[in-house]
Amino acid sequence: MKKKSLNAKKIIPSNLILDKYLKNKKIFKIYKDFEKNFKTINNPGKIAISVSGGPDSMALCFLVSCYAKKNNYKITSRFFLVDHGLRKNSSQEARIVKEKLKLNNINLKILKWRGKKPISNLQSLARNKRYQLIFNQCKKHNIKTVLTAHHQDDFYETFFSRLLRGSGTEGLSSFAEIKKNFCYKGQAITVVRPLLNLNKENLVYIAQNVFNFYIKDPSNDMEKFQRVRLRKLIKNMKNQGLNFNKLKLTLRNLSSSNKAINEIVRNNINDNVIFNQKKYIINFNFFLLPDEVIFRSLSILIRKMSKKNYPPRGKKLMNLIKEIKSGSRIKATLGGTIIEKIHNSVVVTEEKTKKP
Repeated sequence: MKKKSLNAKKIIPSNLILDKYLKNKKIFKIYKDFEKNFKTINNPGKIAISVSGGPDSMALCFLVSCYAKKNNYKITSRFFLVDHGLRKNSSQEARIVKEKLKLNNINLKILKWRGKKPISNLQSLARNKRYQLIFNQCKKHNIKTVLTAHHQDDFYETFFSRLLRGSGTEGLSSFAEIKKNFCYKGQAITVVRPLLNLNKENLVYIAQNVFNFYIKDPSNDMEKFQRVRLRKLIKNMKNQGLNFNKLKLTLRNLSSSNKAINEIVRNNINDNVIFNQKKYIINFNFFLLPDEVIFRSLSILIRKMSKKNYPPRGKKLMNLIKEIKSGSRIKATLGGTIIEKIHNSVVVTEEKTKKP
């Protein structure tokens, strides 16, 4: 029989660690707000948590662990951090985050973005790659729910960013929803934002008091990024009376209008589209409705046919719709599909890409 090591570290039960912090009245109040949002998820069973190492995601790790403990660990949590490799010290930062979480009995898996990195549209492509890597893990472990650490300040930034882009009711109101559904390689995945009504100040408070640590992203101070410029604008608007609850009320009204439009879109697809032998056949009544309805309807069909998470660029899709309405015969590729107008019908099929 082997002798036990006298140098073995004393293991502190995670229950004691969590309970210690929840005795802090401010942290407990923040936890209760989080708990209310988390309960909107219907029996997730398994969840994945997207971690960046910033104060918001560090706080999310803690809050999820508290919820699991208080509910007798009826949910299985997996924590993932994507190392994009865009900064020379990113791998070192990822390892430090892993170590800090481990001290609180939270096991983190680091995923790496390998290969050549793009030069333009970097932040958007990095976000898409992050979701892709985490969704791959979800498919591997049969996880259907992903938690992200988007918070109230992100809510403001996204709203004004989309407003500047000229987004319609769907784009402006969709981020106000705590849950968003995706289909990734045939698997339904729900992305949940349980911190959406919590401000960053409270999340920083948790990160500092629980972990005494978080990663500071240097890009947060670079004014070449729109979100940084918007952050400063929003700060000034808050001083002038910008109110989160009033903005949410506006978005609730937009969301109501958006739901009405989506109902018309569903009817348009049901009444005017036939799925036959791996292709959609669209009759021309489909294109007699208002532009917003046509745009959403065709966007849904393209996304379903191509099996992609995101629709094609809005400008390209609007140009195609104009061509379909005006031309007698058109053939074009868009968003991984081939779209062909033949007389008064439009056929949508999957574009077959050549294997390297």
